[in-house]
Amino acid sequence: MPARQFKVVNRVTAEPMPTPGAEALSLELQGLSKSYGATPVLKDINLKIKEGEFVAIVGFSGSGKTTLISLMAGLLQADDGAVLRHGKPIDGPGPDRGVVFQSYSLMPWMTVRQNVALAVDQVFKDAPKAERTARVEKYVEMVNLTPAMDKRPAELSGGMRQRVSVARALSASPDILLLDEPLSALDALTRSKLQDEIIRIWSQEKKTVVLITNDVDEGIIMADRIIPLKPGPNATLGPEFPVTLPRPRDRQAINHSPEFKQIRRDVTQYLMQVGAERNAATEAKVVSLPTVLPNTSREHQAARSRKPRDEAPSAERYVEFSQVSKIYPTRQGPVKVVDGFDLKIRKGEFVSIIGHSGCGKSTVLSMMAGLNDISEGVIVLDGREVNTAGPDRGIVFQAPSLVPWLSAWDNVALGVEKVFPHVTPGERNDIIEHYLNRVGLAEARDKKASELSNGMKQRVGIARAFALSPKLLLLDEPFGMLDSLTRWDLQEVLMEVWTRTEVTAMLVTHDVDEAILLADRVVMMTNGPNAKVGKILEIDLPRPRTRKMLLEHPDYYGLREQLLTFLAECDHG
Repeated sequence: MPARQFKVVNRVTAEPMPTPGAEALSLELQGLSKSYGATPVLKDINLKIKEGEFVAIVGFSGSGKTTLISLMAGLLQADDGAVLRHGKPIDGPGPDRGVVFQSYSLMPWMTVRQNVALAVDQVFKDAPKAERTARVEKYVEMVNLTPAMDKRPAELSGGMRQRVSVARALSASPDILLLDEPLSALDALTRSKLQDEIIRIWSQEKKTVVLITNDVDEGIIMADRIIPLKPGPNATLGPEFPVTLPRPRDRQAINHSPEFKQIRRDVTQYLMQVGAERNAATEAKVVSLPTVLPNTSREHQAARSRKPRDEAPSAERYVEFSQVSKIYPTRQGPVKVVDGFDLKIRKGEFVSIIGHSGCGKSTVLSMMAGLNDISEGVIVLDGREVNTAGPDRGIVFQAPSLVPWLSAWDNVALGVEKVFPHVTPGERNDIIEHYLNRVGLAEARDKKASELSNGMKQRVGIARAFALSPKLLLLDEPFGMLDSLTRWDLQEVLMEVWTRTEVTAMLVTHDVDEAILLADRVVMMTNGPNAKVGKILEIDLPRPRTRKMLLEHPDYYGLREQLLTFLAECDHG
């Protein structure tokens, strides 16, 4: 009687385990180095990725993460070392590797359907047309773009275009998925659904996945191990952090897991240490701010008119939204996107607004900025009704908005000259230099905006908003496109500015941790249309706050769970 055969199975993933002593490698990086001219980018990168493994690499701005993914994809050739696929050097791109970059690359004259079909028709050219059509429709539906199936990229938002890129890569069913921050521009709900879909495909089809991400939680939810790519030049891989949490990993359930909290703490503290080392050299360059007031302040306006200042409004009602609604016309009739938004903000208070995509968060912010007409209700700032845009409100959007032919310095100067025409040129220069240095752009101050990366452009926009010394700072996902270190650094900058100036601030974010870290209150909006304030959570944590303090505070995970529960309830609703 033949011996009975047993299959060795991984208890966590329920997948077949490699034969003992034989480690099946999907990709191997051996002594990988890459330079662009005289600029070294990567240095001696060594990494082994097992067949079917999910690896998350935390890539920082300028660390060479896109270069690393391009080398794995065969789109670039290394100066030294090699990328091996099943033990053989990769000498070019292939259908076995699906790539999604942070910046989408779509054919502008083709529809969503046609862009996804490009990959499907190439890889499955021998399949019946009906099968190929069904595959295209399946993956378009998976990224929630079925209603936009016949639209062209120019008719889509940036996040929607990125979803097309993700659908196109997944539709080709590659053996290896190489993902360069593909989800960073997406809202939290779509991002979590795509995370789940990628995990499902990975576990069922035994794909190998390499994910570049700037989100530690994304790495923990998805990966078997997290590996930092330390900042360049000559970027190298940092220590590995195994993620041994059992699968499937429920976002709300793991919030109670001591193991999750420990992994999160270890990775975050390592990254913070790297960030502190990177920023040590620039801290000494920060120029002190002159003690001058902008021309938008009540004090300056009263002194200029030689009249007594207007009686200041109640500090408890410095900003007031009274039954504010926004109605858009559609072919099916008017749609009330925001319905009766009602909120009072104290002077000097920091409020975060969260909610799923389409709930009107950005619409509320744009009405406050005077960039979008109010359909119903009224908004008041510092005792005056808001009905137009003005320099008393500093605005930072997710997509950087700069004059491309002007330098970083000149882009910030545009705002400073508008609100500080009455101070000396030297004082204006000190204001500009202070904020450019503080956001890490001392060396790039004279570069044109068109020559800067997206992350650097966003930093210019943040510096410009801070430099206005506004009555109200409006922030619409300002850190969404930035890597972890830059995002955390700029969150600290924002907290420093808020503490020093007591500027009133409103932040729209999908990041629960960001909302808790920065805010005095978190306003949770219900799903749209007819979105309104659902719940308001008081963040009674001591200031000044640090990320390290947040992770160790006994109330932090309880606050986090309340926000996650609200978002989950809205999703199910």
